[in-house]
Amino acid sequence: MRKRFAYSIPAMTRRLLHIAAPVKGTLLVSTLASIIGNLSQMGLMGFGALLLLSCAGMVGGSPWLYGGLTALSALFIVLGRYTEGVVSHAGAYRLLASMRVQLYETIRKLAPACLMDREKGDILNIAVSDIETVEFFFAHAIGPMFTVILLPCVTLGLALWFQPLFAAVLLPVYLIVSVIFPLAAVKAGRGVGMRYRARLGEMKSLVLESVYGLKDIQIFGFAPRRMEQVREKNREINRAAHGMTLHRQTVSSAPTFFVYLARILVIAAASWLAASGTPNPVGTVVLSFVAAASFSSTQSLTMVVSSLLETYAAAERLFLIEDTPPEITEPEHPVSCGPIRKVEFDHVGFSYGNSSRIILQDFCLTVTGAEKVGIVGESGIGKSTVLRLLLRFWNAKSGQIRMNGIPIEQIPLTELRRRIAVLEQDTFLFNGSIAENIALGRPDAAREEIEEAARRAGLSEFIRTLPDGYETQMGQMGARLSGGERQRVGIARVMLMDPDVIVMDEPTSSLDVLHEKELLQTLRGECGDKMLLIVSHRHSTLTGCSRIIRLENGRAFEAEGSTGGEM
Repeated sequence: MRKRFAYSIPAMTRRLLHIAAPVKGTLLVSTLASIIGNLSQMGLMGFGALLLLSCAGMVGGSPWLYGGLTALSALFIVLGRYTEGVVSHAGAYRLLASMRVQLYETIRKLAPACLMDREKGDILNIAVSDIETVEFFFAHAIGPMFTVILLPCVTLGLALWFQPLFAAVLLPVYLIVSVIFPLAAVKAGRGVGMRYRARLGEMKSLVLESVYGLKDIQIFGFAPRRMEQVREKNREINRAAHGMTLHRQTVSSAPTFFVYLARILVIAAASWLAASGTPNPVGTVVLSFVAAASFSSTQSLTMVVSSLLETYAAAERLFLIEDTPPEITEPEHPVSCGPIRKVEFDHVGFSYGNSSRIILQDFCLTVTGAEKVGIVGESGIGKSTVLRLLLRFWNAKSGQIRMNGIPIEQIPLTELRRRIAVLEQDTFLFNGSIAENIALGRPDAAREEIEEAARRAGLSEFIRTLPDGYETQMGQMGARLSGGERQRVGIARVMLMDPDVIVMDEPTSSLDVLHEKELLQTLRGECGDKMLLIVSHRHSTLTGCSRIIRLENGRAFEAEGSTGGEM
């Protein structure tokens, strides 16, 4: 039988507490402040009762003493709550920062093989919103967890000391409100929390997709239909949120009933003891006040429980990402391949995931030296897959890929991807300066090196026309660059990396004939000593390739009409 949830509540709680270990000192201070604040609330009521009895002449001691202790208790309540809030949030925010870094590292290892079926908006929701939701556990749940255990124990100890009848009245209520009901509420409401977090992730994916595709939505008049999709997703979120609200109100209202019932029972017990002529009426009155105050911590737990539904749902989504085993891992015994002078695909077979559709089957190809090899074939036949396997974004299912005779799985990923550069049909520009975008593969490159790479890519004249030259930010300017200008930024990145092998996936598909010719001239002039593998539908792009390989039925065939020239 398939489990409904990937992790149990105790397992997630232990894992979250393990994550909190680096700031355990901070959270310990926060928890102590919470305990002191709640104990002071009990002290406020207890000393307040003694102050009243002292003024009535029913108990010895100076009213000023009890009044001072009451005021001191009030001060400790304020200081305790202030310290708890400030310190717990400081520790929680430190943890969130490290969790974001850890998640990014996990995503980096998983991409792209393990994330191809995940929506970008949902991953963004996990990285930002879900991690932010987990903050509640660190900042608001750890302190109350310990407080709700300690305070009832203190109250029950006082009750057993003064009057066991109070302990008999209080114990069942503490068990119901502090143990039974919270556990049942969290277990019953997990599905509600998961649905809500999942719907939020779907909405963010829809919005992100709509923003990226806004131009096409407008061109093809898809806006009314897209708006209906947004409305429907909003309705789903509202239904999930309504379920969360119903659960939250139930969780907060039902324990309140037991709390007030317990207060009535405490008053009833105190009244019965008073009518029976109890030998310690002062203790009965004081204990009644203290017991009533002790329920403040148990009542606050109900709010914690209602919010933990979202927290555990967010944590489960986060842990599912972190526990996904990467398909591509670093070799246990890495071997350096040195400058790549030979690439071999030896009877390689490949299919994506668990798909039965075979992309490559018995694929063989050898490229040596500074060969320029073009790869052609029908759309979806596997041309881009060849390049992805070369970069080890995926592992071959059968056969072997070798660099200089060394199996690709034995070569460190950092070295492999340093020696092989990629130029795709659409160069992505990050939100930084154009100099930072050029230096993507070598962020420590000197400005002179960046400018030289731009010059070799034929980009320096264009950069001089930008408002701030190399410091022009691409956040807004990136959308204004033409396809050719963006491609030249990609070429500049390649030039700066100075790789052994350059793979190009439809590098001129978004360019007109003139810009395609300029791009190819740049490549001929600057990459003559490099091994090139070019995937393209355009025959003009492959002009000058020493060989052209046609991909059919997952196999490589030498195409007729290979130019045999030099690029």
